[in-house]
Amino acid sequence: MAGPLVVRAGDAVADRSRYNGSPHTGSAAMEKDLTALNHAKNVLLEMALKFGPKLIVALLILTAGALVGRWLARATQRGLRRLEFEPPVVLLFVRLVRVAVFGLFAILALQNLGVELLPLIAGLSVAGAGVALATQGVLSNVVAGLTIIFTKPYRVGDYIEIVGVQGLVDTINLFSTTLLHADRSKVVVPNRKIVGEILHNYGSIRQAELQVGVGYDVDLTQAIAVIRELVLANPRVLRDPAPAVGVAVLGDSAIQIAVRPWVSVENYGDVCGELNVAIVEACRRRGISIPFPQRDVRLVGGS
Repeated sequence: MAGPLVVRAGDAVADRSRYNGSPHTGSAAMEKDLTALNHAKNVLLEMALKFGPKLIVALLILTAGALVGRWLARATQRGLRRLEFEPPVVLLFVRLVRVAVFGLFAILALQNLGVELLPLIAGLSVAGAGVALATQGVLSNVVAGLTIIFTKPYRVGDYIEIVGVQGLVDTINLFSTTLLHADRSKVVVPNRKIVGEILHNYGSIRQAELQVGVGYDVDLTQAIAVIRELVLANPRVLRDPAPAVGVAVLGDSAIQIAVRPWVSVENYGDVCGELNVAIVEACRRRGISIPFPQRDVRLVGGS
């Protein structure tokens, strides 16, 4: 019984010595770790001494770029306002100037850090060509938007009619023009659909076109005077330009009198309705007949 117990005790001692290790082995491992830490420390110090000043200079260059970009953006904003550009266009160009100036200073900062710019520029050029091919429609809108911005065929607040739609110009940007319709909906027209098309710009005022038919037995001078008085009495009708009232057509059953007052764009619909009601009521009071459409038919040779 004693033999097996002695063997097991020896095995335990051997195992303990194997797991604990000798003092020489632990010291070597610790020295190895310290050497690695010292090497990493030296590398970091070397990089800090090599790139630290360049990094500080690069940050100073970027800060100067932000300040210069802000100053040039304000100067650009003042200049464009003197040239009477639209507010959205002014804001767009101000942002472009700021981004362009900051980009130039960023290139200077990268050069200071020793970054190779030729491969970067080549890569950006290839990517830009791919993006241009993929976004031809967008780029055509941008070119058309620049054309509209510089030629100024219309401005914000003008009432225009283009490609079958009409409305009050709300915003103009590089990609599209937004119109406010009479029913308070918004119509977004791509700029490429505007350039090269026939554009009807009403400006800020429009001429309403009304007609009223009176009988052939009516005193035309009196009828025109009554209608002109009603038109001038409406507060929404502009005095300059003066409204036009006169005979337009000698119809089959009535003489058509044209009524064409000038009104502001926002009052166009209201004025047309108000004048129609006022003309009908005035003609009834003054005894001016407004005949129904009629036609005399004669039968010849009837049995």
